Amino acid sequence: MLYRRLVRGYEALLYRSEAMIHVAMIDLMTREPTPTWGDA
Repeated sequence: MLYRRLVRGYEALLYRSEAMIHVAMIDLMTREPTPTWGDA
């Protein structure tokens, strides 16, 4: 939900859309892993 704006075409300039994608991916890669059912 943090990066919901990436779903729509709100950004008029391509480099802004690309920057938002980079920010979202950095955030995903730096988070702690979520435990799954197999880890229990």
